[in-house]
Amino acid sequence: MRKKISTTVYITQEQSERLKLLHKKTKVPVAEYIREGIDLVLARYAEVLPGQQDLFPAVEPK
Repeated sequence: MRKKISTTVYITQEQSERLKLLHKKTKVPVAEYIREGIDLVLARYAEVLPGQQDLFPAVEPK
């Protein structure tokens, strides 16, 4: 597991409520869903990021 850093993200009240409901039903931490969302955005825009291609690319969004 990689080391995690702390950051502040502002989300809407609706996003917060829906994430909490999802957590309640799945028992997956809200932070995990936020990290997953970030990974999806980074994968979507990978072509505009500098650097070499990843040997183990993130799963493409469906």
